[in-house]
Amino acid sequence: QVQLVESGGGLVQAGGSLRLSCATSVGTFPFSMYSMAWFRQAPGSEREFVAGITSGGSRYYGDSVKGRFTVSRDNAKNTVTLQMNSLKPEDTAVYYCAADRGGVTSSPSAYDYWGQGTQVTVSS
Repeated sequence: QVQLVESGGGLVQAGGSLRLSCATSVGTFPFSMYSMAWFRQAPGSEREFVAGITSGGSRYYGDSVKGRFTVSRDNAKNTVTLQMNSLKPEDTAVYYCAADRGGVTSSPSAYDYWGQGTQVTVSS
């Protein structure tokens, strides 16, 4: 059973930065075999794809965060991080880490494993 635990959320002013981390405990397959992704969900909104990184290290981003966010992974530590710069009030949401052995996709339903989420609030 894969377990994901996010950390690093908080309150930040617009223009600031935050770094989210997702610690992963894996089951049968090594962490390196999983594609990892970040999603976010604001109140009243659908869950939105933010960024993803494949097992091979290819990176993908949602249009709203391109150029501001960077996703990376450390297979030795079983972690994935999301560096968020130039934050905007519209980035406010609960951020979720997700894992799947398939490729990165923007569809939440494609991911088998999810963390509990971490709140990010950006004040104007």
